[in-house]
Amino acid sequence: MAPGGRPAAIVGRLARWDVPFGADMSDAIVDALLERPEIAAIRADRFPAGVPLRGILRNDARIVTLSPGEIAVREGDYGNSAFLILDGDLRVVLPPGLPRETLGRQTPRNAGWLATLARALRPSPKFPETRDVGAAAGAAATAADRDPRALTFLQDIPAILDRHRSVRLGAGEIFGEIAALGRVPRSATVFAETPSRLLEIRWQGLRELRRHDPGWRRMIDERYRRNALLNHLQAHAFFASLDDATLASVAAAVRFRTYGDADWHLQHRRGRDAPPAGADHAADPIDDEAVIAGEGGPADSVYLIRSGFARVSCIVGGGRRTVTYLGVGAQFGLAEAHTAWRAGGEVRLSQTLSAIGQVDVLRVPFRVLAEHVFPGLREVPPPYATQRRYEDDAFVDWLIDERWINGTQTMLIDLDRCVRCDDCVTACAATHDGNPRFVRHGPVSDHWMVANACMHCQDPVCMIGCPTGAIHRHELGGVVVINDDTCIGCGTCAASCPYDNIRMVEIADRSGTPVVDEAGKAVRKATKCDLCVGQPGGPACVRACPQDALRRTGGQALLLHGVEGVRR
Repeated sequence: MAPGGRPAAIVGRLARWDVPFGADMSDAIVDALLERPEIAAIRADRFPAGVPLRGILRNDARIVTLSPGEIAVREGDYGNSAFLILDGDLRVVLPPGLPRETLGRQTPRNAGWLATLARALRPSPKFPETRDVGAAAGAAATAADRDPRALTFLQDIPAILDRHRSVRLGAGEIFGEIAALGRVPRSATVFAETPSRLLEIRWQGLRELRRHDPGWRRMIDERYRRNALLNHLQAHAFFASLDDATLASVAAAVRFRTYGDADWHLQHRRGRDAPPAGADHAADPIDDEAVIAGEGGPADSVYLIRSGFARVSCIVGGGRRTVTYLGVGAQFGLAEAHTAWRAGGEVRLSQTLSAIGQVDVLRVPFRVLAEHVFPGLREVPPPYATQRRYEDDAFVDWLIDERWINGTQTMLIDLDRCVRCDDCVTACAATHDGNPRFVRHGPVSDHWMVANACMHCQDPVCMIGCPTGAIHRHELGGVVVINDDTCIGCGTCAASCPYDNIRMVEIADRSGTPVVDEAGKAVRKATKCDLCVGQPGGPACVRACPQDALRRTGGQALLLHGVEGVRR
């Protein structure tokens, strides 16, 4: 019986490995993998009984076969896995990469107007959060995200190798770990030059290998550091003219630094749920931020923002004034360091760079810039202007302090335009079988409200602890979605979300009968906004608003344009 004495549909509660990553991983395949030198070197006795090495290979990995010209990973796509090459040769295409048309770049496939019309005409379920609880559709669900890759072939490999720089990868080498560990887009295209066989490891398995085997942790971290560093340096204009040998010299001198707190999201959530007794709510958040480079310090480095957000501020009177905010790809200190090089003397920083949450930074020393960069540098951007360029400083500061800036699709509602008709919620419900995936409610600053809807964050911390990979980025577009078939209802994602935008719901079968496990406990699933992925026209909430009051916008637009970034 379900709670309340109602009849119940009893199902077995899913565990992490009930839906393996690859359906064809037999004992014979696992035995063969365990004999390969890359895996045989792993100390199986270091792994806990609940997560054995054999179980990781059987359930968190799968075999992928590629024909010549077939793309393994495509630059710009999001990925949740890394690859170990078992046999064959692959090529990594170096920047500037392959043309868009060559990559077969496409937008996510929508359901189509006929399917959408059929959905609209279909009667809504009589009961909330119903599921086909007996269906076994989950086994193939994880493979669906890689369909776009399987449809993309490079037709003329010799011509591509002649026209584009590339590096060969052979058996025993690993690639794809940057996207898998960093939850970021693929940084390069990798395709098969010869018939190849790969072991694809989803990031949950990769995480366990790093956690329990020092050798793999060292190997993956070194590759992650080296590859991420080179890719990031090449993205900056002042390194663009350097040849490979010079860039390698620069990379050898660059240092990774992390500032701030990795658990900022947990502290942020605790602070919002229950502010400490006697807390001074008027305190300036700048006071608690980790300083990366301080005003008055020597201009002896350039800092490149690799992930997260940073604040540029300066001393005004007895306090600090925010000048601007920096996101991924921005630099700090270049103008001052260049001035010091031209003057041949010491120059002091006129501003402070501090971390908002956690920030990963690349620190490029002055001596490297003086030797390799400054002699050929023709244009140097000035220091950030001390006059704020935002139309509404208070609004942007609020977005930063509350960490709304982390979102790429934050739902902002202009309360001066909104007439409270609720058409946005109705449209969302109609698109999701009668179940709205957001709440038209949230904090307000001036006339802007941030609604309780998944923001599809630049750094989606909700993904970190998911044991099955059910919550993940869709390969095309990076929308954060939940695979209902592999969600085990643990609630880790909901507990991690700093914005309370993920909800755990009790489910029912199609007849409305509550679903419980063998112990009689209600089975729950995680739900949230999926940005209407696959629906023509994009998010239904935006399309349904009759007053054009609702916007889905990202942190980078706000950093660049302030409130104007919301209105565009």
